[in-house]
Amino acid sequence: MGLTTIKYKQTEVGLIPMDWDCVKMGDVGKTIIGLTYSPKNIADYGTLVLRSANIQSNQLAYENNVFVDMDLPQRVIVKEDDILICVRNGSKKLIGKCALIDKKAQGFAFGAFMSIYRSEFSKYIYYSFQSNIIKRQIDETLGATINQLTNHDLFEFKIPLPKKPEQKAIAKVLSNTDALIQALEKKIAKKNHIKIGMMQKLLSPKEDWEVKTLGEVGEIITGGTPPTTIKSYWGGKIPWVTPTDIRAEKNIKSSEREITKEGLGVIRKLPPDTLLVTCIASIGKNAILRKAGACNQQINAIVPNDSNNVDFLYYLIENNASYIKGKAGITATLLISKKDFSEITFAFPKSKIEQNQIAKILSDIDLELELLKQKLSKYQLAKQGMMQKLLTGKIRLV
Repeated sequence: MGLTTIKYKQTEVGLIPMDWDCVKMGDVGKTIIGLTYSPKNIADYGTLVLRSANIQSNQLAYENNVFVDMDLPQRVIVKEDDILICVRNGSKKLIGKCALIDKKAQGFAFGAFMSIYRSEFSKYIYYSFQSNIIKRQIDETLGATINQLTNHDLFEFKIPLPKKPEQKAIAKVLSNTDALIQALEKKIAKKNHIKIGMMQKLLSPKEDWEVKTLGEVGEIITGGTPPTTIKSYWGGKIPWVTPTDIRAEKNIKSSEREITKEGLGVIRKLPPDTLLVTCIASIGKNAILRKAGACNQQINAIVPNDSNNVDFLYYLIENNASYIKGKAGITATLLISKKDFSEITFAFPKSKIEQNQIAKILSDIDLELELLKQKLSKYQLAKQGMMQKLLTGKIRLV
């Protein structure tokens, strides 16, 4: 039995199978503009208005909701399988993000900076919107200055369209992948909730704990910046950490900008296992520098003495970020000086052994979280690869 050769044709969206069509979205569906309302229409009750904030990772989310109490035109009421699209936003990278309306959301309204695309092919086109096929056209339309998509823009976007049986098969495979991703996201959220609960329980002061200032648990060092005009200080392999390098990860081994040994020689060197805490603007973010390096002056570093565990300190700061932020001086920009930072007090176990035990429990949870996040990242990358191949006919399902 011989292999069937798939023939392709060149179209405006690239090569697609000969039996597929390349169509404008306006030819296979319609776009509806959203609701315009004023602050006086916003209430604690009424109809939920779906906005950009209600789309997270191409799924509907219900945080920071807005409700309106007013008469609504029927056109702004969403239906199941509508595609909700962000068409205007201060951040261009958010324009084009979308979500598929499910049974739970039907009957809600949608706002003026959003559009609804309605088509019998919605479940398939929803994935086209997440792919490079549509993203590339959005980027070309927005250009350097335009900050919104119009209905006409959406009508003109072109997509490859297979016959209905293959559309359904593609949508089913990608929907099943989404289900796996969502299950992992829920597992991560649950594990995070467990971690927060464990931190609150384990880090709450006990009767035999003692109160110390941060200055008593280690040396406090404020970072610096090698002169940027001296090229020999920059472009090395030594981390020079700024607040933007401190994200959700606990450990830091590299940074966006790195310095040379010569550059490190003109500022304070930090040893491995130094705790870094932001002390200006986004106060309280922290991470552990796991290799020798440095940080800038927006960070206070704690080099723990032999009686204290750096991982314990990390979780203590993470659990009390709002408390630290509350210590900031009242200035135009939130700021904690080295002196004030050194004088912040916490309750500590008298024994480093107890610190080690607490740090081990929380570190194990973080390790589980990291493994789950790595798995999630692999699933997300796999989905992107599958979409690119399925939506251009490089892989055929029927």
